Amino acid sequence: MKSFFRLIVPFLLSKASAIPYNEYILAPRTRTLYPVSVHSSNGSVSNPESLTSPSGSTVFEGDAATAYDFGKNIAGVVSLEIGSISGEVGEIGVTFSESSLWVSNQSSDATADSGYDETLWFKITAPGRYTAPRERERGGFRYMTLVHNATGSVEVTSAQVHFTAMPHWEDDSLANYTGYFHSNDELLNRIWYAGAYTNQLCTIDPKYGNALVHLFGEPTWPPDARNVTWYSNYTIAGGSSALVDGAKRDKIVWAGDMAIAVPAVVTSTNDIISIENSLNSLFDSQNASTGQLPWGGKPFPSILSFTYHLYTLIGVADHYLYTGNLDYASSKWEQWKLALRFSMSFIDETDLMNVTSSPDWLRSGMGGHNIEANSILYFTINQGIALAEALNDTAPIPSWKLAAEKVKTAANKLLWNDTLGMYTDNETTTLTPQDGNSWAVVANLTANATQTSSISSKLTSRWTPYGAPAPEAADAISPFISGFELQAHFLTGDTRAGLELMRLQWGFMMDDPRMTNSTFIEGYSTSGALHYAPYPNDARISHAHGWAAGPTSSLTFYVAGIQLLSAGGKTWRIAPSLGDLEFVEAGFSTTVGSFAAKVEMEEGGGWSLEFETPVGTVGEVVLPVTASAGSIVMRDVGGVEEDVEIKVAGADDGPAVVADVSGGKWMATFKCG
Repeated sequence: MKSFFRLIVPFLLSKASAIPYNEYILAPRTRTLYPVSVHSSNGSVSNPESLTSPSGSTVFEGDAATAYDFGKNIAGVVSLEIGSISGEVGEIGVTFSESSLWVSNQSSDATADSGYDETLWFKITAPGRYTAPRERERGGFRYMTLVHNATGSVEVTSAQVHFTAMPHWEDDSLANYTGYFHSNDELLNRIWYAGAYTNQLCTIDPKYGNALVHLFGEPTWPPDARNVTWYSNYTIAGGSSALVDGAKRDKIVWAGDMAIAVPAVVTSTNDIISIENSLNSLFDSQNASTGQLPWGGKPFPSILSFTYHLYTLIGVADHYLYTGNLDYASSKWEQWKLALRFSMSFIDETDLMNVTSSPDWLRSGMGGHNIEANSILYFTINQGIALAEALNDTAPIPSWKLAAEKVKTAANKLLWNDTLGMYTDNETTTLTPQDGNSWAVVANLTANATQTSSISSKLTSRWTPYGAPAPEAADAISPFISGFELQAHFLTGDTRAGLELMRLQWGFMMDDPRMTNSTFIEGYSTSGALHYAPYPNDARISHAHGWAAGPTSSLTFYVAGIQLLSAGGKTWRIAPSLGDLEFVEAGFSTTVGSFAAKVEMEEGGGWSLEFETPVGTVGEVVLPVTASAGSIVMRDVGGVEEDVEIKVAGADDGPAVVADVSGGKWMATFKCG
């Protein structure tokens, strides 16, 4: 590299060990939690506010109830301290709700397939401490209602919750993130951390998964039941922690959810062990003869989902990308190849996979030569090629490459509609799905940049005031599929569209008073109603679903521009794209080391970039597009590489790319003129 002139901008990267911006972290600093305020109260309840402290005195007399607000979504086991009692005390009941809409003294919101969860009752016999059995822990709630239903009176001196999420982390380390994000947009900052916290709530002790006692078989309640039995006592995976779909329900492992949740975990807490335990549980349920992987983990029955089967395979490739742990990939490799052969066996004379089973993410119309499933198949085959090269198992590569090429050619021939400017769901319909079109861009199934640009534009044009609709699911906004739409906009180069969708859709989820204002919901209506079409019971919706955490990784990977290209970041790309933001700072760690970047736009069109990658790695730097002509200078701070100067003529030149950059601390600046 040739040296030109010296930079004088000080190096400002924050150290990951300092946990920068920890004021945004929603994880509690202790596992013992108390309500922060009274939501509502009825009947004779004296001094209900006293239970917002560790030691209080609240007396319930006769039929009475008080609903408490923890200020954010939490999870755990309830304990009550009972003081004096008088007359017929009976029981103290506890109900739970994630949303303010479902606060009730009659029952909890729904975890089971229908009805509302039964009240958790404590039979009071004497003063003392009463703790719920562990199988009656509640996986997600912001509101907790104490209910008294007898003629006497009872004094409650404490109502506390033992926080059970992230069970494998020390009690005082729940906020010890390895990643961070900050920008001049406070809403985006809050969204990043809410996504991280959503995944923490969805990380549970695998011995306390949902037993699904009512989901299958003959129901034991009438259709209009208010109270349905619920238990969290099924072992869903090995190890001491597992990443599940939702904190409240289903509390089991779903590979599709992990496709969004895992990158968000890596960029925030880097909780790899929970990811491994969940992946292992899915491979443990693989059909050893056919290679079929389950739609959902145990105790969910074995059902074929063409997409979720592939998502499990993507999980292994993601694990290798984010960790560089080739031993883990090797341990799954034979099962992985068997599973891919299973999927490829459904490729027919059209060169596309023919989907014969409908289960997916609860969208409708899944079947035939579906664009979403074939995009995911194309993506998975290419990930298999990369894994095969890393594992030095080259035998299947030629056939996989040929199959992938044929899938891409056939999809563009049969499913691309020039008039609509999008892919149709299959060749028998004009429906242009959000999932398939987003995935076509993510998978690089598109044939040219004109297609990707058209898809991004068409997706944007149909947003509602509450976010991006999924027409394949009928009156649904899916934060899961919208996470892939975010990626599609960023990959197309439309950073402003990606940021605007975050503000529109995740901003709505972040601030609407019916939400938890701390975690992200599973799905809702295009009208903004908390109604998710697949469920007959609106209260069943999960308000802490890891598949809704898409912005957390997208802000890090595409806006701050820190991208891992291989093996835990042994090769990498720094490619910031700020859109309308003025500055962005982000960082995270892998087993290879720490990655960080800070970009700041300056008055007059200039900018400065500081970034750090592990020593011994190598990457490329894609420097921001500029509207004006000028000079970019990049310098190895404290290192041995010489400075690089790049003359640019403006936006028409496209971004400047510097290849073969050694790991370390670097600075770059652009000056106009």
